Amino acid sequence: MVIKNKKIAIVGGGPGGLTLARLLQISGADVKVYERDINKDARMQGATLDLHEESGLRALQQAGLMEAFKANYRPGAELLRIADKNANIVFEDQPKTEDEISRPEIDRGPLQQILLDSLEPGTVVWDSHFDTLSPQGESWKLAFKNGSFATADIVIAADGGNSKIRPYITAIKPFYSGVTAVEGAVYNSETASHKMHKLLNGGKIFALGDEKTLIVSSKGDGSLVFYTSFKTDEYWSRESGIDFSDKAQVLAWFKKEYANWDSVWLELFENAIVPFVPRPIYSMPFDQTWEALPNLTILGDAAHLMSPFAGEGVNMAMLDALELSEYLTGEGFNDIQTAIAAYEKKMRKRASEAAKDSLASSDALHSVDAIPFITNVIG
Repeated sequence: MVIKNKKIAIVGGGPGGLTLARLLQISGADVKVYERDINKDARMQGATLDLHEESGLRALQQAGLMEAFKANYRPGAELLRIADKNANIVFEDQPKTEDEISRPEIDRGPLQQILLDSLEPGTVVWDSHFDTLSPQGESWKLAFKNGSFATADIVIAADGGNSKIRPYITAIKPFYSGVTAVEGAVYNSETASHKMHKLLNGGKIFALGDEKTLIVSSKGDGSLVFYTSFKTDEYWSRESGIDFSDKAQVLAWFKKEYANWDSVWLELFENAIVPFVPRPIYSMPFDQTWEALPNLTILGDAAHLMSPFAGEGVNMAMLDALELSEYLTGEGFNDIQTAIAAYEKKMRKRASEAAKDSLASSDALHSVDAIPFITNVIG
């Protein structure tokens, strides 16, 4: 095992980073996860995740966490309804039995808790917002914004699409996909947004029309999250003049831009908490490559940020974690750099195909033929 007696630092405590920590600890590795959040409850968790058998679920299986997953996933949440802008349900997809569920749904919070509970005490170092990385002999010195420091023989970046470690590996930057989303959330949706709660029926809705999407997901805690996305300029969110912490301004924008959409969609914006979050959607180039470094690598969105419209992001991150752990703990390599190089080559190829599919889905969902496209895909 090329990482024997090596200290490993994982920067980022999302599903990819935590999965990797679990898999490495199973093999006896010395691992710390440095996470910028103050604690696990520091921020609201996003939409429900569907885990795929060949990636996310496979990683959980290898991590010995399938029983915990089965105790926490949400049967019924796989219900997917396709609606037009007038809130007419034009297609519905739901497996009839649990055995038919190929992509079971779990909320982010419970998934995070499963992974955290699987780690040795003290593995995650909270309130560790990464600042800089500097060589220290053959190791690395990590500096954090709270003034603390750490050293590690190997550093693995799992710090998301805005990774601060990625520039130490490659200068390649993501490109704008042409689409921006605005995210919102409604607490206690059964009472706060009753019509939408009933329409959701515990699952997800994709509303499509006018080359726009509005995706709504129920959550196990009784809340819902939604994302409306549309084609616009890259810097629309800062050049529009909208204060996204001012509900009145966001409502005025939505009423204007979605004037011919049914009022049930307006109910979401009227009852959402503030602030709303604008999210320009980016993707890494499909042909990116770089030379492997001796003791620094990358996974998840930090490595291959992609459009979210194929549901591959978290699954790719967890599969990255599985494959990287196998390369670092297996017996097939003479040194860490060779193991990293083999992992990165495979990861880039796999992620490139997923990113292409995701961008193609984004283009199709923001076209005049969005409803025929998605009903054909899932029908």
